[in-house]
Amino acid sequence: MTPQVSIVMAAKNYARFLPVAVDSAIAQTYANWELIIVDDGSTDDTPLAVKPYLHDSRVRYLRSDKLGQSRAKNLGIAMARGEFIAFLDADDAWLPTKLERQLAMFTQPEVGVVFSLRELIDENGNPIPNPPRPLPPSGRVLDAMFVQNFVCFSSAIVRRCAFEQVGRFDPRCDLSIDYDLWLRVAKQYAFEYVPEPLVLYRTGHGNLSSKLADRVATAFSIMHNARDGVSPAAVAHGYASTWRTLGWVMRGAELRTALACFWRALAYPHRRIESAKGLASTLINWLRGRRPTTAAENLTINR
Repeated sequence: MTPQVSIVMAAKNYARFLPVAVDSAIAQTYANWELIIVDDGSTDDTPLAVKPYLHDSRVRYLRSDKLGQSRAKNLGIAMARGEFIAFLDADDAWLPTKLERQLAMFTQPEVGVVFSLRELIDENGNPIPNPPRPLPPSGRVLDAMFVQNFVCFSSAIVRRCAFEQVGRFDPRCDLSIDYDLWLRVAKQYAFEYVPEPLVLYRTGHGNLSSKLADRVATAFSIMHNARDGVSPAAVAHGYASTWRTLGWVMRGAELRTALACFWRALAYPHRRIESAKGLASTLINWLRGRRPTTAAENLTINR
């Protein structure tokens, strides 16, 4: 039987987390799926972690040689047979009704992506309190997506035909690859979501803070390429907030760079008072010779 849903999992050196992720797929109340695990050159025990699951004919395993996450995910998509493609990172996990609840939302052909809310867990799987956040937008979300990527990647289910229309992940990018994809999809399709956390998103075990500046730089490139069709207000909001974020990130190490970032944010009308406050506080610290503690670990950029 041809699976309706293909679950793509690109894994690299996550053997310690992978069994939890795979078990959560197997535990789904909706059973007509296949799981494609692309092992992108792992040097840990990932092959051994996968081996017990290969008796299940729905689980397929392919070992590649350091393709990078864009190409590894694209390889999984190319191997997929389902009408819908779901993504599950090897360090995350799903709640049992995840597929069932989200597939029910694909009632109209213009809906290209259905996602859900998430719960945070730490490296050991313990729950982390979620800060209060407004509900994400739905429908035609191009402007909102330009400002911020609000889709948890491991929650997303995408119509296969959307990839045929807008392309797959950009192999030139290795950061913010989902942000780039969602912007392209949002120009053609509507987004919907289940307003409940159906994903356990693991955080705190990576080196995200050291990549934040790179993520912001990548985001600028993606935004520049995607801004056609985005409203001027959303463009101003997106650029201003991204420059401010980079300013706060860089305050912990490079005050001159932070000053330049806040100055660039002031060029846009969105929340100029916040940009001015960031500029003023950074300038005071620079004049006093202080290096404030960075807030980088508390920031996320389009993830």
